[in-house]
Amino acid sequence: MTAAQMAQLLERYACLRGLPEPLSLQLAAIGLLRLGKGSVLFDEGAACSGFPLVMAGEVRVVKASAGGRALYLYSVLAGQSCVITQACLLGKHLYNARGVAHTDLSLCLMPQSLFDSLLATHEPFRRFVFALFAERFTDLMALIEAVAFKRLDQRLAQLLVDRGPVLNVTHQALADDLGSVREIVTRLLHHFADEGWVELSRERIGVLQPLPLARLSGQDG
Repeated sequence: MTAAQMAQLLERYACLRGLPEPLSLQLAAIGLLRLGKGSVLFDEGAACSGFPLVMAGEVRVVKASAGGRALYLYSVLAGQSCVITQACLLGKHLYNARGVAHTDLSLCLMPQSLFDSLLATHEPFRRFVFALFAERFTDLMALIEAVAFKRLDQRLAQLLVDRGPVLNVTHQALADDLGSVREIVTRLLHHFADEGWVELSRERIGVLQPLPLARLSGQDG
């Protein structure tokens, strides 16, 4: 990568600063990848080819069912990385989820050998990796609880409150994030609109009354 790209990488990932020269040279030798929106970064059953360092854009990680539906797990933004990839690298396992470029994407793919060396010798990188494990584990436990114990209307209400007050999104995209189908999500949204809680227009949802939505989702305790 160029000197400017290397500087941007170190700005995004402060845990990679201060590397000894041999490791720093290996890092600088990694190329920059550019992927268009909708590109599949990794898929279920595939081998892990490296540790992604996102420079710009968003990766969405989803779990697909045999019937073709997908449940949104989490996003990876610039300066973050993918805990499922980390698990694959650490355990030498195949992927059990899919990563898709939600926007145009630029990233570096750190090879397994450099990942292993940094994990063993560079404390800031090791802290970054295991802090991400802890954060994502908490998020995924919350997702499991929501899917297992909350009705779809409660989960939709929570999503609207969390992402509001304005969501520029299609009903299909919301259904994908919730692991549901568009027709059910649309029906629930129209119910919320009839209650005066949201305002619907083309690819846009305005949250007018977050408090009753929060009550429905259980966020107010």
